[in-house]
Amino acid sequence: MKKILIILPLIFLTCLAGSAQTVQQDLDREVTLYNPYKPSVPDFKKRSYLPDISDTAKLRPDFKYDVSTTAFSPEYTISPIKPAALLPDPLPKLYKSYVKLGFGNYITPMAEISITNERSKKGAIGFYARHFSTNGHIRLQEDHDKVFAGYMDNDLALYGKKFFRESLLEGSVDFTQKLRYAYGYDTTIVRDESDKKEIRMGYNNLSADISLASLTLDSTSYSYDFDLNYDYFYHTNKKSQHNIGLTGSMATKYEGFYIGSGLEFQYFMLSEQLWDKSKYLVSLSPFVKKSTPQWNFKAGLQLLLDRNMTEKPRFHIYPDVNFGFSVVPSYVRFFAALGGRLERNEPKVIIGENPFLIRNGTLFKLPNTSHNLIISAGVNGNTGIGGNYVLSASYSLINDMLFYANIVNTADFISPQIGNMFIPLTDDGELLKIHGEISGLIKDKIMYRGEANWYNYSLTQYDYPFNKPDWDASVGIKYNLRNKIITGVDVTALGKRRFAVMNEATLFTFPDYEPVHVNINLNAEYRYSKILSLWIKANNIAFNKYYEYAYYPTQRFIFMVGFSYSL
Repeated sequence: MKKILIILPLIFLTCLAGSAQTVQQDLDREVTLYNPYKPSVPDFKKRSYLPDISDTAKLRPDFKYDVSTTAFSPEYTISPIKPAALLPDPLPKLYKSYVKLGFGNYITPMAEISITNERSKKGAIGFYARHFSTNGHIRLQEDHDKVFAGYMDNDLALYGKKFFRESLLEGSVDFTQKLRYAYGYDTTIVRDESDKKEIRMGYNNLSADISLASLTLDSTSYSYDFDLNYDYFYHTNKKSQHNIGLTGSMATKYEGFYIGSGLEFQYFMLSEQLWDKSKYLVSLSPFVKKSTPQWNFKAGLQLLLDRNMTEKPRFHIYPDVNFGFSVVPSYVRFFAALGGRLERNEPKVIIGENPFLIRNGTLFKLPNTSHNLIISAGVNGNTGIGGNYVLSASYSLINDMLFYANIVNTADFISPQIGNMFIPLTDDGELLKIHGEISGLIKDKIMYRGEANWYNYSLTQYDYPFNKPDWDASVGIKYNLRNKIITGVDVTALGKRRFAVMNEATLFTFPDYEPVHVNINLNAEYRYSKILSLWIKANNIAFNKYYEYAYYPTQRFIFMVGFSYSL
């Protein structure tokens, strides 16, 4: 049986081999290839034989526990806690005094000193003194020799303050001296320069003041402010004036409104050769007002009795009404007002405007200027770039507006009157004024400001407002570099003006306008330390000669250097 099982497979394999050979013989053929043979391996995907390590078994631990609580009583000790102290910001150091000295061309010395006590809760006391003078010569006309055009200003002040719990007591004694020379005249009439003693005009003013005011922090509480003043103005031994006065104001809140009143009394006594009677002024100014963040208003009036070089006093009623409201909070606020005022033409005020009035006592006899009605309106607010602005217009009805004309006497050819004195001119009229200003601070380094005014006069008697410009403007920029270097530039401009000359009893007007005048002032300061600084100034850099009045050209370029030292 085993043999049969072995023989049968052998026979089957022999037959299979024979048929395979026959088929192979039948498949032998001749093949002709026309292209070269290029073997290639087809792409195929490899199988990944990496083991799969994902575990499907899950282990879920099951815990069982019990918590038993026990009270814990820690030991502790009580220690006091110190109260919190609110400390103010450190105050900058104040120096008791400083000295400022300078010198410039035209032989121009300047000295200033201030002495005060240190910061105190009880009060303050101080002394201030200043001297400024110039000794320059200027040319009146191109073909004329230079004339002396110097002047001098001296100021002294002693002041003090006393702080009480709810009030403040202040007092001061001041002395002011001004020395001027009436150097201007018509060179076609007079060729020789006058003696300085003949044209020298000196003014002295001694004043004392004491006041008592409340220090209430709440604006709705009762507040008051009273001031007693005395002035002695001296021109010559025959031309002087005493003035004693009392001013005050009181206000408080009542039924949601703030009500109060102001009062004033001024008494003037002139030397006998000027006037044998006295001058006085009495006024009462009641008001009521209210304000909110969105709007405000004030309603009041001034009742004023004025006797100034007249037999009988004049009675004036001036309105004092204004209101305002926010159009765009903080950025646009509208305001309007209806008011009036009396402008007192006192000697100490007029010499700052024109110190060359004729010496017959006219300086003490000037009428007061009454602004009977002033209507104004405008807008103000924040510029949005770190500053503020104001734009307004006003219309005024004015009595006794004050102007000046040179006196030139050509009748006396032997001893002609040189044109170095002035006579006042008064006129009634109307004034339309448009005003605009802007100011601000850029990145705590650059401070800027600008202002412009346009005027339109309509007078009753004269054709022109003599010596008054039809417009004026000023621009200033100040740069502060880390409180170390401070520089600034100011540019001012005045519009066209008309001058007037009085010849005997006839008034002549200059045929041409005084041209537009542009003036530039430069200054710089270097703070070497907190107590020492060096400064330099260049003023009156002008493109043309500036005449303040007819025949009165001013000093032009003034250059000064100096230093300041704190003690």
